[in-house]
Amino acid sequence: MYIKKILITIVLLGLVGMGIFSWYVYTTVFTPNTAFSNTEAHVFIPTDATFYEVQQELGPLLDDMESFNAVANRKGYVTNVKPGHYILEKGMNNNDIVNALRSKNIPIQVKFNNQERLEDLAGAIARQIEADSISLLNAMKDATFLAENEQNEATALGFYVPNTYEFYWNTSAEGFRDKMISEYKRFWNEQRLAKAEKLNMTPTQVVSLAAVVQKETAKVDERKRVAGVYMNRLQRGMLLQADPTVIYAKKRAENDFDQIIKRVLYKDLEIDSPYNTYKYAGVPPGPIAMPDISSIDAVLNYEKHDYLYFVANVDNFGYHKFAKTLAQHNRNKAEYVRWISQQGVNR
Repeated sequence: MYIKKILITIVLLGLVGMGIFSWYVYTTVFTPNTAFSNTEAHVFIPTDATFYEVQQELGPLLDDMESFNAVANRKGYVTNVKPGHYILEKGMNNNDIVNALRSKNIPIQVKFNNQERLEDLAGAIARQIEADSISLLNAMKDATFLAENEQNEATALGFYVPNTYEFYWNTSAEGFRDKMISEYKRFWNEQRLAKAEKLNMTPTQVVSLAAVVQKETAKVDERKRVAGVYMNRLQRGMLLQADPTVIYAKKRAENDFDQIIKRVLYKDLEIDSPYNTYKYAGVPPGPIAMPDISSIDAVLNYEKHDYLYFVANVDNFGYHKFAKTLAQHNRNKAEYVRWISQQGVNR
């Protein structure tokens, strides 16, 4: 009888222990442990981050850090932190959270356009992925990389075709650059290469001219016509005489790309720079900005016409008046000069 009581007591204690253990496991592992009210929270874990840094990142997002620590330790995450971008959903338990941080690095959408220099591009990308602007710029300007791809610092901006791309947040500077080269080669498919060859232009020259076209007009539906003017000039051996190239030459000469220039002065036309198309024939030695796809395709599929000149249309802002003769152009230009002078725009 005594032995029976002991056995019953042991069994009861075991059941109680199992109950306590089950309760502990449930509350530690399977109870929701999120403290945010949104449907999801984005977590960014840097490369080489320690578990302490993960704790600092997760602190505001969790109700109970202690229980998370216990599960993370049990699942081996404490000594195997993975960098990247992770999404935590409201109501996740510790088990789900650790599993997400171990294996669900979610890509992000990286966007860029309208950059004038590699420096600007590096800064724009550094605001979206882990790599800093200095490492990105160094990777973009790496002499060996440029030589292997038959480019130089002046033309390198053309490698980066504006669009939206998918990257892992912890992509390295070299990883970003190398993927963009792959995208560049994919963009320049057989059809585009054939069109460039038909124009007797390299992809680099097409991009350089496309940058001028884009700077000249923000109207996508006008870009083919503007491109046609420049193609007519090139085919006739005329200077491009594009004001945006003068503005770029001035900024570059003064090393001040923050200045805003609304009006090109006659003295600006004398700037001695290979980018000044009032002094140097052909397309600039590199893009004066990052042209988007519509501008590149506008050059490759330029409108065939007889126009050689154009100037801003003061009756239809954003668009231009085109002319076949210098006399007609001078009349259009005089109208524009009168209007801009009335606005008090001196620079």
